[in-house]
Amino acid sequence: MARASNVFGEPLQGCCQKPVTGFYRNGYCETGPEDAGMHLVCAEMTEEFLEFSVSRGNDLVTPHPEWQFPGLKAGDCWCLCVLRWKEALEAGCPPRVKLAATHISTLEFVDLKDLKAHALDDQEDDE
Repeated sequence: MARASNVFGEPLQGCCQKPVTGFYRNGYCETGPEDAGMHLVCAEMTEEFLEFSVSRGNDLVTPHPEWQFPGLKAGDCWCLCVLRWKEALEAGCPPRVKLAATHISTLEFVDLKDLKAHALDDQEDDE
C-alpha cells in the first residue's frame, strides 16, 4: 500500500515508534474510515498541552494497555486528533509539530502557516 502524503505533498514520514503511535499503531499519522478522531498531526507533547488535553476530557497521560496506549509524557511524539490540535492552537498552547510526519488532510482544518509557526523541523516548502 502506498504511503499517504504529508502537508507538503511528499510521502508521509514516521512520527514515533517509542511509544508507537498512530491510529493504526504503526508509527505513522495515517487515517482511514475507522479513524473518527482524525489522528493526523504528529506533535511533540508538552506538560502544558497534556494538562490542556486532560482539562478537555482527553487524558493522554494515564496508560491504557487494553488500547495499546502507554500514557504520554512531555517529549513524547504522538499522532493527535487534528481538531484537538486546532483547539489547543486557539487556546494558545499547541504542541510543536513534525511537518514531514503530519498528514496532508490536516490542511482541511488548519492553515499551513499555523503549522509552520509551531514546527519542530526545519522543512519548508517553496511558497
